Amino acid sequence: MNTNFLPYNPRLKEIARKLRKTMTKSEVILWQHLKGKQMGGYDFDRQRPIDEYIVDFYCKKLMLAIEIDGSSHDSEEAQERDRYRQQRLEALGVRFLRFRDEDVRQNVASVLQAIAIWIRDNAPVTSPPRRG
Repeated sequence: MNTNFLPYNPRLKEIARKLRKTMTKSEVILWQHLKGKQMGGYDFDRQRPIDEYIVDFYCKKLMLAIEIDGSSHDSEEAQERDRYRQQRLEALGVRFLRFRDEDVRQNVASVLQAIAIWIRDNAPVTSPPRRG
C-alpha cells in the first residue's frame, strides 16, 4: 500500500481551502478532537483533496478518511454518489469511517470512541527497536 502519494486534482486545492473556512458545526466539533495529533497521536488533515474528491478528514499514516454525512446525503441519488466515490477512493487504498451529522453534534464521545477503536484495531504495527 502506497502511503506516500495519492493523486489529486490541483483545482480542488482552492475549493478545499474555502471548505475549511466554512466548516459545518459537526465538522468544527470533530476537528477540535482530531487536530494537533489528539487522536492516538495521529495527524489528521481537514478537507483533504484526494483524486477527484475532497474528504472531510484524512490521516495519511492510517490512510483513513472520516466523513460526516448530513441530510444532504439522505437521497438515493446522493447515497449512490457516496458509494461510487468511496469505492473509487478505496481502490486507492483509502479506508473510511462515516458518521451522521447529528451523531457528532449530540454524542461526540461515542464518535471519538469509535474512531479510537478503529485506530486500535487497524493502525500499522510498528516493530520494537532492535537491541544491539
